[in-house]
Amino acid sequence: MTAAAISGGCQCGAVRYRAASELGYPHLCHCRMCQKASGNYFMPLAAVQRDEFALTRGEPSWFWSSDLVRRGFCGSCGTPLFYDVPGAEFINIMLGSLDDPEAVKPMAQSNTGRKLAWFHELDDLPIEPDEETPDRENAIAASNHQHPDHDTAEWPSGALS
Repeated sequence: MTAAAISGGCQCGAVRYRAASELGYPHLCHCRMCQKASGNYFMPLAAVQRDEFALTRGEPSWFWSSDLVRRGFCGSCGTPLFYDVPGAEFINIMLGSLDDPEAVKPMAQSNTGRKLAWFHELDDLPIEPDEETPDRENAIAASNHQHPDHDTAEWPSGALS
């Protein structure tokens, strides 16, 4: 479970949301649909009761990944945001889209039959040295179009097309 009143959104800031209650069952899903929907090896997600969830900016686009499930994402930047079972009392939020993803630690894994066989070896990979220079870091910071990790009253639309 997580602390109450947690917010998040997409990379460009076009879609923002708030969960007014704790997130339940934070977990990593290894199913093939979640792999493809996230473009990653797994999908971290957790549920919030629908009556405790609100979109605070914009509207997501939806893709029906099966007849039972639709997935919400930002139509402008493509950030995966939601795993939704219409009619259920809850909606799942992608944990990487939280403003503070560190606040929600996964407590379980699901669909491990599709977990990549070499996944457990990732921690043993060599770590590349940090190649960022202060000049490059400053240039990136000065030209950053990513929405900040907090709610804003307005957000420049210069990065949105």
